[in-house]
Amino acid sequence: MTFDALLTKVRNMAQGYDATGRDFLAVQLNITGNDGGVFYVEVKDGRINIEPYEYIDRNCAITISMTNFNKLLDGKLDAVAAYSIGKLKVDGDLGKALEFSELIKKK
Repeated sequence: MTFDALLTKVRNMAQGYDATGRDFLAVQLNITGNDGGVFYVEVKDGRINIEPYEYIDRNCAITISMTNFNKLLDGKLDAVAAYSIGKLKVDGDLGKALEFSELIKKK
């Protein structure tokens, strides 16, 4: 999968999700590998924004391979297990990373 295809997949997953009442969340995703890249997911004022940029004032940054992120999105990889065995790395607030993993589980 290309980075652009992954970004489209994440945006499609976010469409129609009701983020009303959710706390502010800003997570940067660093996707590693040949087709990797950087994007962020921001939950703010009941809306979800996904853009292919770095997010300076983020709550946390998650670094994961393209393959493992797709498994995470498809429900084939648990975020906590991935973190525990080193397939997913978090720089910043672990609680916000966990909140992000719960957000994508609901899709």
